[in-house]
Amino acid sequence: MQVDFSVELGRDDPTLEIPWSSPDGVILYQNVKLNPGALEQIPEAADYPELRQFLAEINAPGSKLESAKCDVWSTTEISPEEEIFGAPWKFASYVDLLFTSLVLRESFPYHEQFLKALTAAVRTTCDAPALVDFVLRRCFTQDGEAVRTGFYFTSYIFGYGLNEPRARENWSTALASVAHALLRTLPAPVSPPL
Repeated sequence: MQVDFSVELGRDDPTLEIPWSSPDGVILYQNVKLNPGALEQIPEAADYPELRQFLAEINAPGSKLESAKCDVWSTTEISPEEEIFGAPWKFASYVDLLFTSLVLRESFPYHEQFLKALTAAVRTTCDAPALVDFVLRRCFTQDGEAVRTGFYFTSYIFGYGLNEPRARENWSTALASVAHALLRTLPAPVSPPL
């Protein structure tokens, strides 16, 4: 498995607003951390039990993280960089993750050190043909009347295979490895600001 992380904080890079909704208002942010029953309102969780398990673990009371957004898809579009896996199918997902603590959410050094440790931890947990990429980005959280600026990271997970079921199996293995590492990675050595 290949694992990496990057930082995207440019003016034109994606950001996340919490809470969010689709332009038509049909799809809404579900705070699974505060309301575990909200997991039932996430269509991807209903369609993919592996993702449902991931979201349940990440949003569990003992986790320092929570989810904000997710999606799952499969495709036969393989980029030149992905050809090293020698597979025509890719099964993929992304999950946007935030620290539950607003103090940690606002600390760039904490995120950077956490993602370095997380990347190292995930590299040692899985040997499936998979690619994991963590991308650190800026988020804006509604806090009463104020908006707090902080950070979040997107966890992209891709599994590869000779057919869609095999690619999904490799994705599932990588997804479980990422969940395991996320829940066990020690807090970064950088102290967050008080």
